[in-house]
Amino acid sequence: MQTLHNHMIPMRDGIHLATDIYLPTGSCGPFPVVIERTPYDKSKPSRSEKQLDGQHISREQMAARFTDQGFVAIFQDCRGRYASEGVFTKYTAEGEDGFDTLAWIVRQPWCNGKIGSMGLSYAAHTQLAMACLHPPGLSSMVLDSGGFANAYQCGIRQGGAFELKQATWAFRQAKESPAALADPQVRQALEQEDIHHWFTRMPWQPGQSPLRHVPEYEAYVLEQWAKGTFSEYWRTSGIYAEGYYRQLPDIPVLFMSSWYDAYVSSTLANYSAFRQNTSAHQRLVMGPWLHGDRNISHSGDVEFGPQAAFDGQVDQNWLSCRLAWFEQSLKPSPHAPKASVQVFLMGGGSGQRDPDGRLQHGGRWLQSTQWPLPGSRVQTLYLTAQGQLSGTAPDATDACLSYLADPACPVPTLGGALTSGAPIFVGGAFDQRERADFFGTRGDNRPLSERKDVLSFLTEPLIEDLIVAGDVQIELWIDSDAPDTDFTAKLIDLYPPSADYPDGFAMNITDGIRRCRYRDSWEQPTALTPGKRVKVTIEPFATCNLFKRGHRLRLDIASSNFPRFDVNPNSGEPSGQAHHSRVARNTVHLSAGAASCLRLTVVPATAL
Repeated sequence: MQTLHNHMIPMRDGIHLATDIYLPTGSCGPFPVVIERTPYDKSKPSRSEKQLDGQHISREQMAARFTDQGFVAIFQDCRGRYASEGVFTKYTAEGEDGFDTLAWIVRQPWCNGKIGSMGLSYAAHTQLAMACLHPPGLSSMVLDSGGFANAYQCGIRQGGAFELKQATWAFRQAKESPAALADPQVRQALEQEDIHHWFTRMPWQPGQSPLRHVPEYEAYVLEQWAKGTFSEYWRTSGIYAEGYYRQLPDIPVLFMSSWYDAYVSSTLANYSAFRQNTSAHQRLVMGPWLHGDRNISHSGDVEFGPQAAFDGQVDQNWLSCRLAWFEQSLKPSPHAPKASVQVFLMGGGSGQRDPDGRLQHGGRWLQSTQWPLPGSRVQTLYLTAQGQLSGTAPDATDACLSYLADPACPVPTLGGALTSGAPIFVGGAFDQRERADFFGTRGDNRPLSERKDVLSFLTEPLIEDLIVAGDVQIELWIDSDAPDTDFTAKLIDLYPPSADYPDGFAMNITDGIRRCRYRDSWEQPTALTPGKRVKVTIEPFATCNLFKRGHRLRLDIASSNFPRFDVNPNSGEPSGQAHHSRVARNTVHLSAGAASCLRLTVVPATAL
């Protein structure tokens, strides 16, 4: 193949982006093109290219596979990253830069006018950002664990709270910024920062953060943090595909994510939008993995079994899957598309501890033509003053439970559907105990449910298997003596005691948060009135889990999940500007006139 390294493609504002172009040789063009736009160094292997056999495929090896099948392969550094010019501001330039890049490509004699795009995480965000602007030539996409439907609701903020993975990501990536690469003193200054200590000094302020050594990184993080209300800032193409759904290009897209990924809701929303607004074939794959770890069969301390891997189960391997996808979508192909929906149903395993110390939760792949799955229905469970989840609505007139929410002692994050938290927090499924190796815990291994600021509600042991597959929603009737506070909800698969787990195992399935000032509107926050009862809705990510007979469902309600989300100071101050935090007395109402409840999308076990 013929290679053009660091070809500088001009953008509309005169900035040039470094681009590696791999051309087929020995055959006549023009050819279809496949591009990946990344902030993670186009010259290094992508973490998405780790195969089940342990091979980590390089960019050159990837390019060779594509050019051997008659594609031009292109890898580009995003603006302000590595060999590209300009200043990096996370997400906001990707729509226009992608459009300008594709406009340049279609003018080249080696391009036949058809372009496919691919990439993991940020390299998925870059794709959907440019797709919103209808760039010339875009004919197919592979969105792997990314692509913002609405970053205000998934990816930057969630339920009104700020996702602190943005802070940890920025801290790590600032070390690879042009400023740090050009000046060893900047890199050394970043390396000497104690990020754990900084997480005890939140919220950060300009010049008072570990990012102060690279001001443009500090500036964009603090700007995201401060934009607590949904405004025009959140409606740009790079982070708000929802606003462009009716203008989507009519192209086939392969969507992939996983139940412990940070982009579950974005992936499912984008898949649904393309299904509704286009006529092209769409495909959805949802595994049980952490972010992009499609060939790692465990998540946290839970093992899903060898069937959970992508390679050899969903397809031969991920690279072969994409090659086949682009053969079908960019070239005339007689091959029939794969099943439209492939989702991994977690659960059904032995529950024993495996040789690596992980709980064997098990699972299997399901194939369908739709998501949610056929036969889905909503099941409602009511929260009771006795700590139960009941199928019967309450008849009490004034039942409630209260606790004190102290911003100085937040409920710690113990796994979940999240990414990019290193070295502060990690995602995945864990027994919900305050282990010493989790940031912010008491370190005594006591159950999270024993905290005085956590309310736990349980079903009776299940008399038959229950499959929860789809949306999860918690409706709380609450009051508080503070002008603003948060409520969090976490759905747990509670294993009964066993020889390997004498105290059982409380496996987190999905969780969510809601900042009360946004209970009625994301655009117009409203303070709470002390003692006044209001309704708050929490929408965790969808899931797909089999709760086995004998297990219990548990719902934990609290007012913080730190460091996954920033802590509400309970003072009503603007986002990221808390100086006067206070303890809030928060109450959950459980009466006939204010029936707090959990709504689950369930599928009959006999139907699968």
